[in-house]
Amino acid sequence: MSILFVFLLFSVFMVVLFSGYPVAFVLGGVGVLFAIVGQICTNFGYYDVAELRTIGFVANRVFATLANYSLIPMSMFIFMGFMLERSGVAERLIIAMRNLLGKTPGGLAIAVVLIGVILAASTGIIGASVILLSAIALPTMSKAGYSPSLSAGTVGATGCLGILVPPSIMLVVMGDQLRIPVGDLFVGAIIPGLLLATCFVLFLFLYALYKPELMPKLADDERVPGIHYAEIIKALIAPLLLVGVVLGIIVAGIASPTEASGIGAAGATLLAWFAKQLTWKDVQEVCYRTGRSVATLYALMFGAACFSVVLRGYGGDDVIAEALHSIPLPPHGVLLLVIFIVFLLGFFLDWMEIVLIIAPLVMPVLVDFGFSPVWVAILIALCLQTSFLTPPVGMALFYIRNAAGHLAMKEIYQGAIPFVLLQLLTLVIVLMCPILVTEFIH
Repeated sequence: MSILFVFLLFSVFMVVLFSGYPVAFVLGGVGVLFAIVGQICTNFGYYDVAELRTIGFVANRVFATLANYSLIPMSMFIFMGFMLERSGVAERLIIAMRNLLGKTPGGLAIAVVLIGVILAASTGIIGASVILLSAIALPTMSKAGYSPSLSAGTVGATGCLGILVPPSIMLVVMGDQLRIPVGDLFVGAIIPGLLLATCFVLFLFLYALYKPELMPKLADDERVPGIHYAEIIKALIAPLLLVGVVLGIIVAGIASPTEASGIGAAGATLLAWFAKQLTWKDVQEVCYRTGRSVATLYALMFGAACFSVVLRGYGGDDVIAEALHSIPLPPHGVLLLVIFIVFLLGFFLDWMEIVLIIAPLVMPVLVDFGFSPVWVAILIALCLQTSFLTPPVGMALFYIRNAAGHLAMKEIYQGAIPFVLLQLLTLVIVLMCPILVTEFIH
């Protein structure tokens, strides 16, 4: 009977999800609906679901989420990202890096990747990074004669680095949901994140050598005068110093991610102020955008919490555990199967649903097999990286489409394909070399 109810729960969730209702309401609504069904079944003695004899768990979950101390960094890092966006860091970097790498094969695209790494380490917000890069880099790449599809793929994939490169909002959520220290996830994600960015750079450099007409070098008359190495260093030093301080005090154990996120938010505000890009209207706008983003994430967590409680009430975690244990595969085979399922789910679900619902169900089983929870979490994060670039719900693709109306979706999809393959290649490398994640974890 447990299997039947779990199957019905997921089936109803998927059907309602594709009806177009907001995901947070779908998760919470389906959870409450099946809680009521469980209570009715229990009252009539048809099926005893002791955990669902009252639906007061909804209110409890709301207050538990609001009081969760470990989620404070999420709001602070989001504020930090939006404030850095206001500071004009990205605009100054694109001009400086364009001059520096203009004569390198694929130099402008490589510059976009390097800037994306800095933005990823500064913000951790996918939407903000992709939209910002689309607005700044796409017109510049188009003017330089770059292939539209390749430009779109570069911007989309680079903007998505924020899901992995710390401080990542997704890693904060994963740490809370999977009961893994956020600091360990940050440390474990550094090398895989840089490895992924390196793969992007190598691909662009080699592809530019193979087809230079798609990524022409910068002509001398296109260089912005007056930009020298001192200007490049000046543009880089502020964001790198801020990121270094935030991550450094977390890794060194001087401060918790919560305290470090507050320092990051304050530092980003000071950078915007020193750059003379901060007005009272800007502060209000950043606070408003932060509030909306945080409210959206918390709403998803409320809904997912309700759904998860009901799922466990019906014995869903036991059903999943028994199913994984009964698969006639060795532990690494089960791990590969889970990663493959997460990859497929990324075509249809957003990362939040997978992190909030799927990951907590499979993580205990994989840990029982002897795998490092941090390593498994980073593998899932790398796999979810592809979900932003794969149709039909690849959000980065739609961000680019909205920011660059002249590009057709076909061109955007074509440009994303090689970067999805590079993400999968990085996933395979980290899968084969766990030490890339676990070496520097305390």
